[in-house]
Amino acid sequence: MVDILLVEDNKELSKLMSTFLVKDGYSVFCAMSGEEAESFFAKDNTRLVILDIMLPGMDGFAVCSFIRKKGEIPIIIISAVVDKESKMNGFKLGADDYMEKSIDIDILRAKIAALFKRFYDVHESAALVKSGDILIDQDSMKVTCKGMELSLTIKEYDLLRLLVENKGKTLNKDYIFKEIWGADSFSENQTLTVHIKMLRDKIEEEPKNPKRIKTVWGVGYRYEEV
Repeated sequence: MVDILLVEDNKELSKLMSTFLVKDGYSVFCAMSGEEAESFFAKDNTRLVILDIMLPGMDGFAVCSFIRKKGEIPIIIISAVVDKESKMNGFKLGADDYMEKSIDIDILRAKIAALFKRFYDVHESAALVKSGDILIDQDSMKVTCKGMELSLTIKEYDLLRLLVENKGKTLNKDYIFKEIWGADSFSENQTLTVHIKMLRDKIEEEPKNPKRIKTVWGVGYRYEEV
């Protein structure tokens, strides 16, 4: 499942919107046509749809109708077609919002955040932990960074969650070790150092010059939000 299905045939606009959405921590799939969007739905799921109307082949109204039959997924239409009849048609087909091109990206982001809150926050407010462009889903134990899912071991996942939940705080090495491996573990404290290195390799742009997981010499580690 991806967070957002973006259906837009203008490559430059699609790339621009996708870039901002990924920075906000969403995973995004970009479809260039209505047919591609329909094909995506045949094999995958999404939690929100951003939909252009003027598409090659199958238009956005047909896509909106198709998606709405699949369930109560929030849909935002963005279009240069802004006459009253088109807007009314979009809402009749089940769109939750209708925005005029050219869009204000900040307004779009705010609308997306509001829809996610309304549709999903009853369950996800406690399940999701967000830090910058890192998103931790505690239900599925999945972690994404800039919209891309990370391949973490269970211990790496536990370690990252502990650090993120205590961001800005310096955590003693012994405390971290006991929290992750347990007081009765047969592992050695050096195990923590190894896992910190492996985690940095996966979430830092420059693992040897980390910006997120900082070493506090003689004490432990501190997680900083980037």
